[in-house]
Amino acid sequence: MKFKKTFFLSLYGAWSILLIQESGFSKPASQNEFRGAWVPTIVNLSFPSRMGLSAQQQKKEIIALLETARAARLNALFFQVRPEADAFYNSPSEPWSRYLTGKQGLSPGFDPLQFFIEEGHRRGIAIHAWLNPYRASINSSHPCALNHVSHKAPQMVCKVGKMLWLNPGNIQAQHYIVSVIHEIITHYQVDGVHLDDYFYPYPEFLEGRKFPDAASYNAYRASGGTLGLEDWRRASVNSLVKNISIMVHQTRPGLLFGISPFGIYTKGQPSDVTAGLDQFHQLYADPLLWMREGWVDYMAPQLYWRDAGPQSFRLLLRWWRSPQVNPRNIPIYPGIALENLTEHHWPVQEIAQQLKIEKAVPTNHHGFILWNIKQLKDNTRGVLSLFRKSH
Repeated sequence: MKFKKTFFLSLYGAWSILLIQESGFSKPASQNEFRGAWVPTIVNLSFPSRMGLSAQQQKKEIIALLETARAARLNALFFQVRPEADAFYNSPSEPWSRYLTGKQGLSPGFDPLQFFIEEGHRRGIAIHAWLNPYRASINSSHPCALNHVSHKAPQMVCKVGKMLWLNPGNIQAQHYIVSVIHEIITHYQVDGVHLDDYFYPYPEFLEGRKFPDAASYNAYRASGGTLGLEDWRRASVNSLVKNISIMVHQTRPGLLFGISPFGIYTKGQPSDVTAGLDQFHQLYADPLLWMREGWVDYMAPQLYWRDAGPQSFRLLLRWWRSPQVNPRNIPIYPGIALENLTEHHWPVQEIAQQLKIEKAVPTNHHGFILWNIKQLKDNTRGVLSLFRKSH
């Protein structure tokens, strides 16, 4: 199932190499500490604030988010450019997101990703393209544009409860995802490519059913494959991660490729925290393998828990940064949940404490990524003021 490096060279060829050489890609100057925030677009969580805003209104919102990031002394934003097999950029292969205009496929009248990049770089803020690789729709009853993957390649798509999901075990789907990312990094001066924690869907999305990949798995076994179902699923995800890494680093050397997995690896690892979800056995994600193989340039585990509790922020961060788990010393930038200031009524002192812990846990690569920028923009519980003071 694994691609070979030569596949990408033959697929994209000298044209893409020439394009990269002529486009003059450059990144803002690097800084000692990585300080980022996620900008989610799914269901209009942070941008745009609602569907149907004019291009000028959306540009004003982008400027406001970037000014918030600058005020908080951040140096990177992770812009969700592909929430459900759609686009917040001018894509020849996928439709404009409905979260821009209210109708999938309808142009917003400008290119949000390009505007983010231009205005972000002007302020010294790196812009990373954040993609959901597999999610195709959060609700299959929503109408999809004719060039949406569910119409043009339905054999790659599964219905999962109310959702549509690209089948990780489908080789065509793996090729397709890699080609979408290639399209972004050859046409936009993004500073990185970022995947979040949605690999196989979370159990609650399955609504008590099994993931419908029996046909793909049976075809694999019929062709001589010997892996059990769980191992095959993990191997499918691993194949995608590996080949995104190969393609990204061959196409644009130096471009960052990172992932923000669920914060706990699996039950019993680490042994001193309590795990509800089992990432390894339920999401079929193996982030330790990705680090040990050097496929990622950084990891941002989502450590969205209080420090004093059964999922201790401090203990988890120590585990992820430990040499036993992370022998290559891959940078670990923990995800910190500003959203919990509203969702779980955290005091802002919890965020201050987690920032101190991040600096105290040994590493050669300090930094964090905040979920999400909306709480900073709203200065929830004075959190923006905290970042102004702490940096």
